[in-house]
Amino acid sequence: MTTTHAIVASGPGGPEVLELREVPLAAPGSGEVTISVRAAGINPVDLKKLAGAEAGARPGIELSGVVTAVGDGAVGPLGEIAVGDEVVAYPVVGGYAQDVTVPATSVLRKPRALDWARAANLLLVGVTATHLLEATGVHDGDTVLVHGASGGVGLTALQLALQRGATVVGTASAANQQLVADHGGIPVIYGEGLADRVRSAAPEGIDVALDTVGTDEAVDVSLELVADRDRIATIAAFARGGEAGIRLLGGGPGADPGREIRSAARGPLVELADRGALDVVVGRTFPLAEARAALELVASGHPGGQVALLP
Repeated sequence: MTTTHAIVASGPGGPEVLELREVPLAAPGSGEVTISVRAAGINPVDLKKLAGAEAGARPGIELSGVVTAVGDGAVGPLGEIAVGDEVVAYPVVGGYAQDVTVPATSVLRKPRALDWARAANLLLVGVTATHLLEATGVHDGDTVLVHGASGGVGLTALQLALQRGATVVGTASAANQQLVADHGGIPVIYGEGLADRVRSAAPEGIDVALDTVGTDEAVDVSLELVADRDRIATIAAFARGGEAGIRLLGGGPGADPGREIRSAARGPLVELADRGALDVVVGRTFPLAEARAALELVASGHPGGQVALLP
């Protein structure tokens, strides 16, 4: 039996339940491929899944790597997949591993402009950001307020909105103002007086507000500055957002999962990144054996960019 090494949960909990184990590696069946993982993206959703995980659960929903085996009919969203292809994959199960067998429908070619760690963190934040823009109808001439514009989803939403011809005002900490500016946004510091600072940055008004952080401040300022609640969306403030009648997106209670929008977004995201038009910022990388420390950093809420495991 072929085996590999992977991170496995001993039961429900936090990062402390993660263990590196030798596990069986299934040969690819029809419509499947096996990937030698070069990097696995780590995301806050991994923490949510881990909290309810059963013993033996395998975390990790996106990765980059090299195809080592293919089953019959291994066709991905961008075409046939062959051994030796450099790829990204999302969504998958068990990405925190040296090798993994996944559905070909989750596998796309790796953007040449991104290294392994950045490529492994492209798709989840990318499809989430695309969903935010699609749900609120961001278009040329809009002025968009992005709460948490230096985070993974926020920075991607900022870049994608600019691609559509919008102007973007982005909230961030004092330390991340330059990051927002470097990616084409108008940075403002969050905290007391935020609404007034946004008005100064965008005197003609805000058309759309995208909340990626879920704070009361983000919801309150969005409601104050955007008249049309259909053009306010959150991926985090589900209770407040539901009360306020704004758009709830993602995996929270009462939220629109947007599966078709998110699935269809993967190919265009790869194309944008391939030509250098979409950046991914990675703050830290960790060896596979240090998955606990990596996930603890993500749980802190201040990872300084995306985080990746390098098997």
